Amino acid sequence: MTLDNLTIGRRRAIGLAAATLATAGLAACDTGEGTDAPAGDASDEQQSEEAQLDATAYDELLATGPVADDATVSASEWATAVRDAGTLRVGGVQTSMLFSLLNEVDGRTRGFDAGLSQLLTRYVLGDEWAQEITQVTSDTRESVLQNDQVDCVFATYSINDDRKEVISFAGPYYTTQQSILVMADNTDINSVEDLAGRNVAAQSGSTGPSILEEYAPDANIQEFSTDEEARTALSQGRVDAYVIDTTMQMGSMTRNPGRYRLAGDPFGPVDAYGIGLPLGSDGVDFVNAFLSEIEDSGLWADLWQVCIGDRAGIDEVPEPPAIGA
Repeated sequence: MTLDNLTIGRRRAIGLAAATLATAGLAACDTGEGTDAPAGDASDEQQSEEAQLDATAYDELLATGPVADDATVSASEWATAVRDAGTLRVGGVQTSMLFSLLNEVDGRTRGFDAGLSQLLTRYVLGDEWAQEITQVTSDTRESVLQNDQVDCVFATYSINDDRKEVISFAGPYYTTQQSILVMADNTDINSVEDLAGRNVAAQSGSTGPSILEEYAPDANIQEFSTDEEARTALSQGRVDAYVIDTTMQMGSMTRNPGRYRLAGDPFGPVDAYGIGLPLGSDGVDFVNAFLSEIEDSGLWADLWQVCIGDRAGIDEVPEPPAIGA
Protein backbone atom coordinates (compact mmCIF):
# COMPACT_ATOMS: atom_id res chain seq x y z
CA MET A 1 0.00 0.00 0.00
CA THR A 2 1.30 3.46 -0.87
CA LEU A 3 1.22 6.44 1.43
CA ASP A 4 -1.20 8.14 -0.98
CA ASN A 5 -3.59 5.28 -0.47
CA LEU A 6 -3.03 5.58 3.25
CA THR A 7 -3.91 9.26 3.22
CA ILE A 8 -7.11 8.56 1.32
CA GLY A 9 -7.81 5.85 3.85
CA ARG A 10 -9.10 2.32 3.59
CA ARG A 11 -12.69 2.12 4.80
CA ARG A 12 -13.49 -1.41 5.71
CA ALA A 13 -16.04 -2.78 8.16
CA ILE A 14 -15.50 -5.58 10.59
CA GLY A 15 -18.93 -7.17 10.72
CA LEU A 16 -21.02 -7.02 13.84
CA ALA A 17 -18.37 -5.36 15.97
CA ALA A 18 -18.21 -2.35 13.68
CA ALA A 19 -21.97 -2.14 13.38
CA THR A 20 -22.34 -2.28 17.14
CA LEU A 21 -19.72 0.40 17.64
CA ALA A 22 -21.27 2.61 15.01
CA THR A 23 -24.60 2.57 16.83
CA ALA A 24 -23.83 2.08 20.52
CA GLY A 25 -20.41 3.72 20.75
CA LEU A 26 -20.11 6.24 17.95
CA ALA A 27 -20.27 9.23 20.25
CA ALA A 28 -17.35 7.84 22.21
CA CYS A 29 -15.40 7.03 19.08
CA ASP A 30 -15.88 10.51 17.68
CA THR A 31 -14.21 12.00 20.74
CA GLY A 32 -11.22 9.71 20.34
CA GLU A 33 -11.57 7.89 23.58
CA GLY A 34 -8.96 5.58 25.02
CA THR A 35 -8.22 4.16 28.45
CA ASP A 36 -6.67 5.08 31.75
CA ALA A 37 -5.25 1.61 32.34
CA PRO A 38 -2.69 0.24 29.87
CA ALA A 39 -4.95 -0.85 27.06
CA GLY A 40 -5.93 -4.45 27.15
CA ASP A 41 -4.53 -7.89 26.59
CA ALA A 42 -4.90 -9.72 23.29
CA SER A 43 -2.90 -12.84 24.13
CA ASP A 44 -5.88 -14.90 25.20
CA GLU A 45 -7.79 -14.66 21.93
CA GLN A 46 -7.04 -15.26 18.25
CA GLN A 47 -7.30 -12.14 16.14
CA SER A 48 -9.54 -12.34 13.11
CA GLU A 49 -7.85 -11.48 9.83
CA GLU A 50 -10.04 -8.38 9.47
CA ALA A 51 -8.90 -7.08 12.85
CA GLN A 52 -5.19 -7.23 12.10
CA LEU A 53 -3.30 -4.02 11.57
CA ASP A 54 -1.90 -3.27 8.11
CA ALA A 55 1.76 -3.56 9.07
CA THR A 56 3.05 -2.41 5.69
CA ALA A 57 1.04 0.80 5.73
CA TYR A 58 1.98 1.37 9.38
CA ASP A 59 5.72 0.94 8.78
CA GLU A 60 5.61 3.17 5.69
CA LEU A 61 3.87 5.85 7.71
CA LEU A 62 6.49 5.78 10.47
CA ALA A 63 9.24 6.18 7.89
CA THR A 64 7.79 9.59 6.92
CA GLY A 65 8.12 10.94 10.47
CA PRO A 66 10.22 14.05 11.12
CA VAL A 67 13.72 13.98 12.59
CA ALA A 68 14.80 16.77 14.92
CA ASP A 69 17.89 18.73 13.99
CA ASP A 70 20.95 18.76 16.24
CA ALA A 71 20.15 22.18 17.70
CA THR A 72 16.66 21.07 18.75
CA VAL A 73 18.01 17.96 20.46
CA SER A 74 20.95 19.71 22.15
CA ALA A 75 18.58 22.32 23.62
CA SER A 76 16.92 19.58 25.70
CA GLU A 77 18.78 17.75 28.46
CA TRP A 78 16.27 14.87 28.21
CA ALA A 79 16.62 14.49 24.43
CA THR A 80 20.41 14.82 24.58
CA ALA A 81 20.60 11.96 27.09
CA VAL A 82 18.44 9.78 24.82
CA ARG A 83 20.56 10.56 21.76
CA ASP A 84 23.77 9.89 23.67
CA ALA A 85 22.40 6.51 24.79
CA GLY A 86 21.33 5.66 21.24
CA THR A 87 18.09 4.10 22.48
CA LEU A 88 14.76 5.43 23.75
CA ARG A 89 13.64 3.41 26.79
CA VAL A 90 9.86 3.19 26.65
CA GLY A 91 7.49 1.99 29.33
CA GLY A 92 4.54 0.40 27.54
CA VAL A 93 2.59 -2.75 26.84
CA GLN A 94 2.68 -5.27 24.02
CA THR A 95 -0.77 -6.84 24.42
CA SER A 96 -3.14 -4.00 23.46
CA MET A 97 -5.22 -4.73 20.38
CA LEU A 98 -5.41 -1.17 19.10
CA PHE A 99 -2.73 0.68 21.01
CA SER A 100 0.35 -1.50 21.36
CA LEU A 101 0.44 -5.13 20.20
CA LEU A 102 3.49 -7.33 19.63
CA ASN A 103 3.63 -9.00 16.23
CA GLU A 104 5.21 -12.34 17.06
CA VAL A 105 6.15 -12.95 13.41
CA ASP A 106 8.49 -9.97 12.99
CA GLY A 107 8.99 -9.08 16.65
CA ARG A 108 7.74 -5.51 16.24
CA THR A 109 5.15 -3.76 18.40
CA ARG A 110 2.51 -1.70 16.59
CA GLY A 111 -0.54 0.35 17.51
CA PHE A 112 -1.53 3.95 18.21
CA ASP A 113 0.54 4.40 21.39
CA ALA A 114 3.37 2.30 19.99
CA GLY A 115 3.36 4.39 16.83
CA LEU A 116 3.59 7.64 18.74
CA SER A 117 6.50 6.29 20.75
CA GLN A 118 8.21 5.11 17.55
CA LEU A 119 7.68 8.47 15.86
CA LEU A 120 9.25 10.11 18.94
CA THR A 121 12.14 7.64 18.73
CA ARG A 122 12.65 8.62 15.09
CA TYR A 123 12.40 12.30 16.01
CA VAL A 124 15.26 12.00 18.51
CA LEU A 125 17.41 9.23 17.02
CA GLY A 126 16.54 9.11 13.32
CA ASP A 127 15.47 5.46 13.60
CA GLU A 128 11.93 4.62 14.68
CA TRP A 129 12.92 1.15 15.87
CA ALA A 130 15.80 2.26 18.12
CA GLN A 131 13.86 1.72 21.35
CA GLU A 132 13.61 -0.74 24.21
CA ILE A 133 10.24 -1.57 25.77
CA THR A 134 9.79 -2.24 29.46
CA GLN A 135 6.33 -3.64 30.03
CA VAL A 136 4.25 -1.78 32.60
CA THR A 137 0.91 -2.20 34.35
CA SER A 138 -1.44 0.35 35.89
CA ASP A 139 0.45 -0.05 39.16
CA THR A 140 4.02 0.33 37.85
CA ARG A 141 3.90 3.29 35.47
CA GLU A 142 5.10 5.83 38.02
CA SER A 143 7.76 3.61 39.57
CA VAL A 144 9.60 2.85 36.31
CA LEU A 145 10.00 6.59 35.77
CA GLN A 146 10.98 7.29 39.36
CA ASN A 147 13.57 4.49 39.29
CA ASP A 148 15.05 5.62 35.95
CA GLN A 149 14.15 2.35 34.26
CA VAL A 150 12.59 4.18 31.30
CA ASP A 151 12.79 7.59 29.63
CA CYS A 152 9.06 7.88 29.01
CA VAL A 153 5.79 5.96 29.36
CA PHE A 154 3.29 5.46 26.53
CA ALA A 155 0.52 3.38 28.09
CA THR A 156 -2.84 5.11 27.62
CA TYR A 157 -1.88 7.07 30.70
CA SER A 158 -4.50 9.45 32.13
CA ILE A 159 -3.24 12.76 33.47
CA ASN A 160 -4.39 13.50 37.02
CA ASP A 161 -3.23 15.63 39.93
CA ASP A 162 -2.04 12.73 42.09
CA ARG A 163 0.23 11.42 39.36
CA LYS A 164 1.57 14.90 38.60
CA GLU A 165 2.97 15.00 42.14
CA VAL A 166 5.47 12.24 41.31
CA ILE A 167 5.94 12.41 37.51
CA SER A 168 5.47 14.92 34.69
CA PHE A 169 3.25 14.62 31.62
CA ALA A 170 3.62 15.76 28.03
CA GLY A 171 0.45 16.08 26.01
CA PRO A 172 -2.38 15.34 26.25
CA TYR A 173 -2.70 13.50 22.95
CA TYR A 174 -6.01 11.63 23.41
CA THR A 175 -9.18 11.58 25.54
CA THR A 176 -11.41 8.90 27.02
CA GLN A 177 -14.55 8.08 29.02
CA GLN A 178 -15.77 4.84 30.56
CA SER A 179 -18.02 2.30 28.82
CA ILE A 180 -19.78 -0.85 30.00
CA LEU A 181 -18.97 -4.17 28.32
CA VAL A 182 -21.35 -7.10 28.67
CA MET A 183 -21.77 -10.39 26.87
CA ALA A 184 -23.75 -10.05 23.65
CA ASP A 185 -26.70 -12.06 25.01
CA ASN A 186 -27.04 -9.93 28.15
CA THR A 187 -30.26 -7.91 27.85
CA ASP A 188 -30.49 -6.82 31.49
CA ILE A 189 -27.77 -4.16 31.56
CA ASN A 190 -28.33 -1.17 29.29
CA SER A 191 -27.05 1.80 31.28
CA VAL A 192 -24.86 2.72 34.22
CA GLU A 193 -27.98 2.73 36.41
CA ASP A 194 -28.43 -0.98 35.67
CA LEU A 195 -25.13 -1.77 37.41
CA ALA A 196 -26.76 -1.43 40.84
CA GLY A 197 -26.50 -4.74 42.67
CA ARG A 198 -24.41 -6.28 39.88
CA ASN A 199 -20.89 -7.68 40.04
CA VAL A 200 -18.79 -5.30 37.96
CA ALA A 201 -15.16 -5.76 36.97
CA ALA A 202 -12.69 -2.87 36.91
CA GLN A 203 -8.93 -2.69 36.46
CA SER A 204 -6.87 -1.96 39.57
CA GLY A 205 -4.61 1.05 39.40
CA SER A 206 -6.91 2.78 36.89
CA THR A 207 -9.51 5.45 37.52
CA GLY A 208 -12.26 2.89 36.83
CA PRO A 209 -12.95 1.84 40.44
CA SER A 210 -13.30 5.42 41.70
CA ILE A 211 -15.53 6.40 38.76
CA LEU A 212 -17.73 3.39 39.46
CA GLU A 213 -17.97 4.36 43.11
CA GLU A 214 -19.29 7.75 42.03
CA TYR A 215 -21.58 6.79 39.14
CA ALA A 216 -22.67 3.30 40.25
CA PRO A 217 -22.35 3.36 44.07
CA ASP A 218 -24.52 0.28 44.51
CA ALA A 219 -22.46 -1.92 42.18
CA ASN A 220 -20.30 -4.69 43.63
CA ILE A 221 -16.89 -3.74 42.28
CA GLN A 222 -14.30 -6.45 41.71
CA GLU A 223 -10.80 -5.30 40.78
CA PHE A 224 -8.48 -7.23 38.45
CA SER A 225 -4.82 -6.58 37.64
CA THR A 226 -5.18 -6.82 33.86
CA ASP A 227 -7.76 -6.37 31.14
CA GLU A 228 -7.42 -10.06 30.25
CA GLU A 229 -8.32 -11.15 33.78
CA ALA A 230 -11.36 -8.85 33.84
CA ARG A 231 -12.64 -10.09 30.47
CA THR A 232 -12.08 -13.70 31.50
CA ALA A 233 -14.20 -13.11 34.58
CA LEU A 234 -16.91 -11.62 32.36
CA SER A 235 -16.79 -14.52 29.91
CA GLN A 236 -16.99 -17.03 32.75
CA GLY A 237 -19.97 -15.28 34.34
CA ARG A 238 -18.09 -14.37 37.52
CA VAL A 239 -19.00 -10.73 36.86
CA ASP A 240 -21.96 -9.27 35.02
CA ALA A 241 -20.19 -6.35 33.37
CA TYR A 242 -16.76 -4.83 32.86
CA VAL A 243 -16.17 -1.09 33.00
CA ILE A 244 -13.17 0.56 31.40
CA ASP A 245 -12.69 3.06 28.59
CA THR A 246 -14.50 2.94 25.25
CA THR A 247 -11.44 2.38 23.07
CA MET A 248 -10.29 -0.60 25.12
CA GLN A 249 -13.79 -2.03 24.83
CA MET A 250 -13.62 -1.32 21.11
CA GLY A 251 -10.47 -3.40 20.91
CA SER A 252 -12.17 -6.37 22.57
CA MET A 253 -15.14 -6.11 20.22
CA THR A 254 -12.93 -5.69 17.16
CA ARG A 255 -11.05 -8.83 18.08
CA ASN A 256 -14.20 -10.84 18.84
CA PRO A 257 -17.08 -9.82 16.57
CA GLY A 258 -20.44 -10.76 18.08
CA ARG A 259 -19.09 -11.83 21.47
CA TYR A 260 -19.66 -8.63 23.42
CA ARG A 261 -21.74 -5.47 23.26
CA LEU A 262 -21.55 -1.99 24.75
CA ALA A 263 -24.34 -1.35 27.24
CA GLY A 264 -25.55 2.25 27.02
CA ASP A 265 -23.62 5.45 26.54
CA PRO A 266 -20.13 6.34 27.76
CA PHE A 267 -20.11 7.98 31.18
CA GLY A 268 -17.88 9.66 33.70
CA PRO A 269 -15.36 12.45 33.36
CA VAL A 270 -13.31 12.87 30.22
CA ASP A 271 -9.76 11.69 30.90
CA ALA A 272 -6.83 13.05 28.92
CA TYR A 273 -3.94 10.76 28.00
CA GLY A 274 -0.41 12.02 28.52
CA ILE A 275 3.11 10.78 27.96
CA GLY A 276 4.77 10.08 31.30
CA LEU A 277 8.19 11.65 31.89
CA PRO A 278 10.42 12.03 34.95
CA LEU A 279 9.27 14.71 37.37
CA GLY A 280 10.47 18.14 36.32
CA SER A 281 12.03 16.88 33.09
CA ASP A 282 12.61 19.37 30.29
CA GLY A 283 11.49 16.51 28.05
CA VAL A 284 7.94 17.82 28.53
CA ASP A 285 8.59 20.83 26.30
CA PHE A 286 10.54 18.73 23.82
CA VAL A 287 7.83 16.06 23.52
CA ASN A 288 5.07 18.67 23.32
CA ALA A 289 6.89 20.31 20.40
CA PHE A 290 7.13 16.88 18.75
CA LEU A 291 3.39 16.26 19.27
CA SER A 292 2.55 19.65 17.76
CA GLU A 293 4.62 18.84 14.69
CA ILE A 294 3.03 15.45 14.00
CA GLU A 295 -0.47 16.79 14.62
CA ASP A 296 0.04 19.75 12.30
CA SER A 297 1.52 17.53 9.58
CA GLY A 298 -1.39 15.06 9.64
CA LEU A 299 0.70 12.17 10.92
CA TRP A 300 -1.40 11.90 14.09
CA ALA A 301 -4.59 11.54 12.04
CA ASP A 302 -3.03 9.05 9.62
CA LEU A 303 -1.72 6.93 12.49
CA TRP A 304 -5.15 6.93 14.17
CA GLN A 305 -6.79 5.83 10.92
CA VAL A 306 -4.40 2.92 10.37
CA CYS A 307 -4.44 1.71 13.98
CA ILE A 308 -8.07 2.34 14.96
CA GLY A 309 -10.33 3.84 12.31
CA ASP A 310 -9.73 1.34 9.51
CA ARG A 311 -10.04 -1.60 11.86
CA ALA A 312 -13.23 -0.40 13.55
CA GLY A 313 -14.97 0.88 10.43
CA ILE A 314 -14.81 4.53 11.55
CA ASP A 315 -14.27 7.15 8.84
CA GLU A 316 -14.21 10.33 10.94
CA VAL A 317 -10.87 11.00 12.62
CA PRO A 318 -11.26 12.64 16.07
CA GLU A 319 -9.64 15.95 16.87
CA PRO A 320 -6.68 15.60 19.25
CA PRO A 321 -6.95 17.58 22.48
CA ALA A 322 -5.08 20.83 22.94
CA ILE A 323 -1.48 20.12 23.98
CA GLY A 324 -0.67 21.48 27.42
CA ALA A 325 -4.33 21.79 28.38
